[in-house]
Amino acid sequence: MRSRRRAWIALLGKEWRDLLAARAWWVLLLAMGPLVGFAFIGSVWTYAEASGLNGSAAGVGEAFSPLVGVWAPTFSACELAAVFLLPFVAIRLVSGDRQSGALKLELQQPLPSAVSVGTKALVLMVGWLLASLPAAVAVALWLGYGGALHVPELIAVMLGHVLNAGLTIAVACAMAAFAEHPSTAAILTLSVTVGTWILDFVAAVNGGWWARAANYTPTAMVAEYQHGLVRLDTAIVAVTVTALGLAAAAIWRRIGVPARRRAIESAVAVAVATVVAAAAAFVTPSWDLSENRMNSFARADEAALRRIHGPLRLEVHLAPEDPRRFDLDYRVLKKLRRVMPDLQVRYESATSIGLFEQTRPHYGEVWYELGGRRVMSRVTTPEGALEAIYGLSNVEPVGAPGADDEFRGHPLAVPPKGAAIVFYGLWPVITCAAAAWVRRRHA
Repeated sequence: MRSRRRAWIALLGKEWRDLLAARAWWVLLLAMGPLVGFAFIGSVWTYAEASGLNGSAAGVGEAFSPLVGVWAPTFSACELAAVFLLPFVAIRLVSGDRQSGALKLELQQPLPSAVSVGTKALVLMVGWLLASLPAAVAVALWLGYGGALHVPELIAVMLGHVLNAGLTIAVACAMAAFAEHPSTAAILTLSVTVGTWILDFVAAVNGGWWARAANYTPTAMVAEYQHGLVRLDTAIVAVTVTALGLAAAAIWRRIGVPARRRAIESAVAVAVATVVAAAAAFVTPSWDLSENRMNSFARADEAALRRIHGPLRLEVHLAPEDPRRFDLDYRVLKKLRRVMPDLQVRYESATSIGLFEQTRPHYGEVWYELGGRRVMSRVTTPEGALEAIYGLSNVEPVGAPGADDEFRGHPLAVPPKGAAIVFYGLWPVITCAAAAWVRRRHA
């Protein structure tokens, strides 16, 4: 046991030194400052102008939430870096061992391959958190400007990006272990990313099962977390896919094992992950951590909806690209599924854009069915949907929406003073100085 512990500590130190020696990580660290700074400065200027800065649109900021106005665009820079920069750091750490011959030495140590891959993933995650420090600097600057901060919604945003980074690291590690050359691994990793984007596009056009599957892509997951919605099913799927990627990396790093055996083990891992991910689709708990409850109905309406028993069925005669369907999906159905898990939705349309279906007699209709009763509505707003559901169920909300449901906004008409100096000047200087010091010390 002691020898294994010493071997793991030595491996951890080796991986950390490899990370510090990787130019890709320093490039990531250097780029994160300007990326986050550009997004933060632009979002704060927009927020300030909407709040009445320089006499522009005074009062609009009364409905502004820092979650949507500042944190979502600022942390989007982290998503961009996770897609295009972080994979190269992970590939450098995994492929570097094979290129230098260190992998053969590691395989002779009394540590399983899974431990080695897990150690790499741990070091990579620490490296990613260090690279994400500019986002923490943005939070500090916002507080210094006098901006409001709702901690739970910020935690939701951070959690979404940590899960996204874990997915990126796992996929990159798996591809680097499978491919013999780093460039091949980079192409394979990018192919997986582009594949998720294609899935999002197909889902937007066709809907149906494509849309259900697209809810679990990294882009969709990050978008929900950036709006303060934490869903247990997406978290389980993200963790499962991350574990699958790391397991695949551990399997294919064992270069002395026959390829046929590694392929069989990979197939078993994929099968287990598929079962877990499919089961997660039936997990319904979710938490709306946004201060303005943008993912929820009013508390009185939610209490009334929970008193309705039996499955609610919707038949929607709208094309996938019809703006009314988008309005129904994101302003009504997403909120409705959180309180009525038995919701069943069926879409009916002959085309994807609906441009030539406007003259059809039933186009634009939304049919609600509950307990054998049906009612039709052409209104796709939350108020119209609730009216139809209450009419079918004979259930009405008790009382009016409380004061807790009224979000009055946090206007802040303050420009981002000093942010440009911090992100465009101080951060690059500090990063370059740290890189020079580390290289001099380990030279």
